[in-house]
Amino acid sequence: MNHSGRADSRQVGENWAVVGGGVLGMTIALRLAQRGHRVTLIEGRQNLGGMADAWQLGDIVWDRHYHVTLLSDAFTCGLLRELDLQDQMQWVVTKTGFFTDGRLHSMSNSVEFLTFPPLGLIDKLRLGGTIFYASRVTNWKALEKISVAEWLTKLSGKRTFEKIWRPLLRAKLGESYQETSAAFIWATIARMYAARRSGLKKEMFGYVRGGYATVMDRFKLRLEQCGVRILCNAAVRGIQSLPNGQVQVQLADEAIRFDRVVSTLPSPAVSRLCSQLPQKERSLHDGIRYHGIVCASALLRKGLSPYYVTNITDGGVPFTAVIDMSALVGPDELRGNGLVYLPRYVAPDDELFDRSDAEIELEFIAGLQQMHPGISAGDVRAFRVSRIRHVFALPTKEFSDRLPSIETGVPNLYAVNSAHIVNSTLNVNETIRLAEEFVKTYEPHDRLRQGISEEQDQQRLRNTQRLLDSVSTVGSYGSERRI
Repeated sequence: MNHSGRADSRQVGENWAVVGGGVLGMTIALRLAQRGHRVTLIEGRQNLGGMADAWQLGDIVWDRHYHVTLLSDAFTCGLLRELDLQDQMQWVVTKTGFFTDGRLHSMSNSVEFLTFPPLGLIDKLRLGGTIFYASRVTNWKALEKISVAEWLTKLSGKRTFEKIWRPLLRAKLGESYQETSAAFIWATIARMYAARRSGLKKEMFGYVRGGYATVMDRFKLRLEQCGVRILCNAAVRGIQSLPNGQVQVQLADEAIRFDRVVSTLPSPAVSRLCSQLPQKERSLHDGIRYHGIVCASALLRKGLSPYYVTNITDGGVPFTAVIDMSALVGPDELRGNGLVYLPRYVAPDDELFDRSDAEIELEFIAGLQQMHPGISAGDVRAFRVSRIRHVFALPTKEFSDRLPSIETGVPNLYAVNSAHIVNSTLNVNETIRLAEEFVKTYEPHDRLRQGISEEQDQQRLRNTQRLLDSVSTVGSYGSERRI
């Protein structure tokens, strides 16, 4: 089977629906179509991509949310090769900043870490020891039984926890950090420092020229080439099993029947749309607590600093961090402008979701001026706000033990979403990995029907792992220094 082109027209598989047109749903749809299935991809918004889509900001088109690719992101790199975009990748060494005690500090190498003013020498040694130790922990399940606050305080000390860890945890998790397990910070550090074992000490991030607009255009084209039927502006009103074993997806103006349906929607939506879910299963979906994001994009006359990401430990700043895309992306891509993202992670019912763009702009630009006094309102050329209420599941203690099964109690209905990324952080690479594992696990019968061996079916995953191993050998990893 040719994984880079159209499915074999002689293969007549099952009729599948994939609900949700983000990266997870798009990848599942592609793999199912390549295995000879008839696939319909259903998306409620006007375009595919989910959190990885792009939008117009002033006179440029760029990502609606901030994304980077690491050299160690083997699944992302593999998909980009499959989409013939590997030659469009740009790799850049970046820097990291901290805004602490009203000042910007660089923390991009070992010397800057040792001279970081807010912490004393003993505090720095304990902080470095914590990261080193966490990067080598392998039993993440054991960490699910311990609170992140307890674990970090024990390893780093109370002062370092109060000065560094607590502000960063609050920025990402709000007060819910108190209920979050140590597995959360382990997953973050593991992604940051996986490459450090191979010796590279620089941060190297990558992006595709043109941003995710380029990726999504090429991805959609590949789906169409493989025969995937794409329905956008198609909000799902309900999903139910029929007596004949088919699954019916109810849209606003029609009901469509399929042999199998996989939902990639957040768990609250699964619970709401699937009335036939067994009560125990529904309770598991309803029990997953999500965090959302309000992310502002500001197009400026110029970039702010040399730091791709500036972590914020001071109180009173209305956003989590400053991500300066112009420290990563070439000036020709942004037409000489600066582009910064100002994210704030909040609970799904936070009042920030209901505030107007103008109100958020006033507050966020004031916060930006607090960090960069030289910025004026006249330097802001465009400002837009993205709001998503269910972004990632809060990794509370023993979280993985309370996950609902992907194969639901409704016949031929599957529910897989970002909550099932339990031993890593939510990012594009792990989303693609989850999609690959879903198809590998829940479509085994079709291998046999089409004469595809277990060996052939796992070849792409082995090739991807081989890429990961080869990158590790040459030490070409990047690292991501943010929570």
